[in-house]
Amino acid sequence: MNHLDRDSVEIIPPGVLAYIGDAVYELYVRENLVREGLEGERLDLDELHQDAILRVCATAQAHALADLESLLLSDEADVARRARNAKVGRGPRNMPVLDYRHSTGFEAVIGYLYLLGRTTRLEELMSKALSLIDAEYQ
Repeated sequence: MNHLDRDSVEIIPPGVLAYIGDAVYELYVRENLVREGLEGERLDLDELHQDAILRVCATAQAHALADLESLLLSDEADVARRARNAKVGRGPRNMPVLDYRHSTGFEAVIGYLYLLGRTTRLEELMSKALSLIDAEYQ
C-alpha cells in the first residue's frame, strides 16, 4: 500500500481511522495466533477463532489502550483522545460504553500508524498490546 502523508491522515475522521485499525489489529492477532499455533503444533481452526475473539473484543482493546497510554507519543495520544471522544455510535448493547470508546481510541491509533507507514512503531505497540492481552487471557 502507498502510505499517506501526515496532512492527509490528519483530516481522516477518528471513526475511519478506527475502521482501518480494527482490520489491521485483527490481522496482527490472527498472524500471532497462527505463529504460536505452529510453534505448539496447535492449529485447530475453532480454537484459533475463539482465541481471536477474546483478543479482538472491545474490552481487551480497552485494557490494551489503558496499559499502553503512558507509552504513546503525543500525536498518538491525541488520536486516541479524539477517537475516544468522537461520536461514532454506542456500540453493541452488551458492551460497556467506556470499553467501546476506549477500544475505538486503540483502533484509531493503529489505523493512524498504519496509514502513515510507521511500521516499526506499529509493530512495537502491537507486540506490547498482544503481550499484555495474552497475559490477561491465558
